[in-house]
Amino acid sequence: MQVQVINSLEAVSAATWNALAGTANPFLRHEFLIALERNGSVGPGTGWAPSHLLLKDGDRLLASAPAYLKTDSWGEFVFDWAWANAYRQAGRSYYPKLVAAVPYTPATGPRILVANGVDKAQAAGALAEAGRLLCERRQLSSMHWLFPDAADADSLRKAGLSLRSGCQFHWTNGGYRDFSDFLDSFSSKKRKNVRRERRQAAATGLDFTIVAGNRIEAADWAAFHDYYRRTFHDHGNLPVLNLGFFQEIGRTLGSQVVMVQGRDAYGLQAAALLFRSDDALFGRYWGCREERPGVHFETCYYQGIEYCIREGLSRFEPGAQGEHKIARGFLPSVTRSCHWIADPGFRRAVQQFLGHESMLIERYMEELHGHSPYRHPPRPHQSANAVTQP
Repeated sequence: MQVQVINSLEAVSAATWNALAGTANPFLRHEFLIALERNGSVGPGTGWAPSHLLLKDGDRLLASAPAYLKTDSWGEFVFDWAWANAYRQAGRSYYPKLVAAVPYTPATGPRILVANGVDKAQAAGALAEAGRLLCERRQLSSMHWLFPDAADADSLRKAGLSLRSGCQFHWTNGGYRDFSDFLDSFSSKKRKNVRRERRQAAATGLDFTIVAGNRIEAADWAAFHDYYRRTFHDHGNLPVLNLGFFQEIGRTLGSQVVMVQGRDAYGLQAAALLFRSDDALFGRYWGCREERPGVHFETCYYQGIEYCIREGLSRFEPGAQGEHKIARGFLPSVTRSCHWIADPGFRRAVQQFLGHESMLIERYMEELHGHSPYRHPPRPHQSANAVTQP
C-alpha cells in the first residue's frame, strides 16, 4: 500500500471516489468537495489548501480522506485557537497544520472512506501514519480529524491520536407517526410554545414547501444566496460560498440537497438549505428578506423535523451550537475530533487538557439535558458519535 497526496480532486474521477464506502453522506461525495474547489471556496486565499490523502495499491484506490493544509482555524468548528496561542507564546508556529475535514461543515460523518473488502481499521492506521509523516516532512505542527463518526474516531484513537469531545444539539426520530405525535412527547408547556411559534409563522402568510436541489429555480438560488450573504454579514462572518457553488451542488447532488422555502405572492422570502444522507438530515444555511415572528424556527427546525418523520430519517443535525434548540426537541449530543501534535511536550499537555475538558463537556450536557422538553426525556444521544476515552 502506498499513500499519495493530491492537491485537487480533479485527480480522481467522481466514479472512483464515490465508489468508496461512506459517500452516502453528501458532504463526502466528490460532487460536493469538487464544487468547493471549482468555485474558489477552498484553495488560494481561503486558508484551505486541498491535500487529500489516498491509500492505493498500484492504480487501485483502497481508501481516502479529504484533507487540507490550514493557515488558520476558521471554518472548522472545533476550536483550537488557545493551542495556537500557546504555540506562539513558546516561540513556535502552529500554522500551517493538516486537517482531515469537510470545510465549513460541522456535521458528523465518515472521515476514512474505504473500498469494498478493505479493512477500515487498517486503512485508518495507514492514513493516520501518513498524516504524521506528512506533518514531519513539511514541518507542520499537527494533524486534526474533525467530526468523525464513532467507528472512525475509535480507529483513530487506537492509531494513537488524542480524542476530543464536543457538544451539539440533535433531534432523534422516536418512530413518530407525524409532527403531532412528536409534540405529544413534550410536556404541556413546551408543546404549547412550539404550537405558538408555528402559528406565528403561519400568520405571516408564507407558504412553506421543501424543494430538491435539482428542482430549485435559478431566481430562488439567487435570492437564497443573497439572504445567506446578508445573514453572515449581520453576524460578522465571511460568506465564503458563492452562487456558483450553490447552483453546482443543486445540480449535481440533486435530492441530497433540500431547500425549505417560505414564499408569498412576491416570491421567496425565507429559506434554509439542508442536506440529507440515507439516514440523517443536516441543516447548514439560512436567510430571509426580513425577520418575521416564528419564521426562523419554522424554516430551520420544524419543517426539517416533519421531513425526517415523513422520510423515515433517524436524526436531524441542525448545525453547530445553539442551546435554544433544546426547547424545540434537539437534545445535547456528543461530537468527536481526533488530534496528533508533533511536539511531544505539547502533545502531553494537550492530552491532559482534553481529559479535563471531556469531564466538563459531560457535566455541561447533563445539566442541559435537565431542560429537555420531553415528558420522558431520553438520555443524551450518542449513537452517531459514541466513543469512550481509553
